[in-house]
Amino acid sequence: MNKKNYAPLVEAMKNYSADGALAFHTPGHKQGLGAHELLKNLITAEGLRQEVSLMEELDDLHSPHSCIKDAQISAAELFHADEVFFMVNGTTSAVQTMILSTLNEGDLVFVPRNSHRSVMSGIILSGAIPIFLPVEFDENLKIPLNLSVETLQLAIKKFPQAKALILTSPNYYGVAADVKKISELLHEKKMLLLVDEAHGAHLQFSKKLPTSAMDAGADLSAQSTHKILGSLTQTSMLLAKKNFIDLEKIRRAASLLQTTSPNYLLLASLDIARLQMEQCGEEKISRAIELSKKLRAEINLIDGLKTFDAVKNFSLDLTKVTINVENLNLTGLDAEKILRHELKIQCELSDSANLLFLITYADDEDKISKLISALEKLSAHKKNFPLPKFKNYFPQKISQAKISPRKIFFSESENIPLEKSVGKICAEEVTFYPPGIPILNSGEIITLEIVDYIRENKKIGGRIIGAADVELETIKVCKKFDC
Repeated sequence: MNKKNYAPLVEAMKNYSADGALAFHTPGHKQGLGAHELLKNLITAEGLRQEVSLMEELDDLHSPHSCIKDAQISAAELFHADEVFFMVNGTTSAVQTMILSTLNEGDLVFVPRNSHRSVMSGIILSGAIPIFLPVEFDENLKIPLNLSVETLQLAIKKFPQAKALILTSPNYYGVAADVKKISELLHEKKMLLLVDEAHGAHLQFSKKLPTSAMDAGADLSAQSTHKILGSLTQTSMLLAKKNFIDLEKIRRAASLLQTTSPNYLLLASLDIARLQMEQCGEEKISRAIELSKKLRAEINLIDGLKTFDAVKNFSLDLTKVTINVENLNLTGLDAEKILRHELKIQCELSDSANLLFLITYADDEDKISKLISALEKLSAHKKNFPLPKFKNYFPQKISQAKISPRKIFFSESENIPLEKSVGKICAEEVTFYPPGIPILNSGEIITLEIVDYIRENKKIGGRIIGAADVELETIKVCKKFDC
């Protein structure tokens, strides 16, 4: 049988559905027989027939031995991993699994400040203590870049007892760190490299893109297969190399963090996404890159807009197209509203200065032309007065959390006035847009510099996320601990 035309998990589902066994098992709709018309409109009749689980022929996600195991082996071969774990609780659970399976309570772990919130939740589960590392920021482009090799070298020198680095690469804007060099530095010191590669499941399929984490030497990599490739939302893969990690511990952590009733339509979509890339991945990703090049060339001809195709000292995923709109005297949020409600175009992300568009294998010349036309119309919305200038502050020091986020999670906290918080230990995440990088994480000491920055940016309308009080009149601090 030609593996390039075979999806073992999908075939097992088809075979069970076609066998005709009378269903006296979950789900309650009984292979679509009792499904509401609205559900039938959402899912095909065949999809409902195959929406079953836990039958002998369909294997067990928590102890795979047949079709799921075969599907995961095929994925491992394609993505150059020693083992792959299918995840149906989102990439959040994949990131949490990486952390819980490799770190113990009290272990020190390097965490760049541009990390996703799932990293902190995994640290809370494990009891590890984060050492926060600054990431580079481009003042001209107004985007966070990534962790530099030089910063990591300083961190290793300062904290040689650290166990691992949890690296986000590429970041949301497609900026990738030098994962290969970082891997070499860490492994030389017997440290692990765990990569949140949520936005990089497609890197494997073009030499014009940054090197994938597995090929660059990472020990574990969490990929959101649904973000750029073709699986259903909420599905991901955790990729593993076995040199320095305990695969059995990863299995136990994954089982602990995933549902005992996985949806087989989600699992099948992972198998199908792998099959699609097996059959024509290089062709499809190459086309997406060419479309993004055309889009960039046209954007730079539009008055008031600018984009880029390279970032100094870092590599760039060309399928992520960031457009700066500052010269229109608009914020990215303003521009997103105009595009969405007037021009019927929806971007992936907007921030204080930019719009981000994802170009995938699903796009074509016609869609790109429509986007270009909409951006030309957006240019006509240019305002005659400049935007307020935000002060970009993001900590540049390597900073160890004074208390583990796990202890903070289970300890009492209180909201106190911001002006009285200096010297207290923060019990929440505080982030300003711009620059979109946390200025405070749980476990860090609140300084006068940070309080002054908060006051200044509040005056000019800076957007706050993460904090319980979005006005930041008060801030959540540890009630039991002072510095």
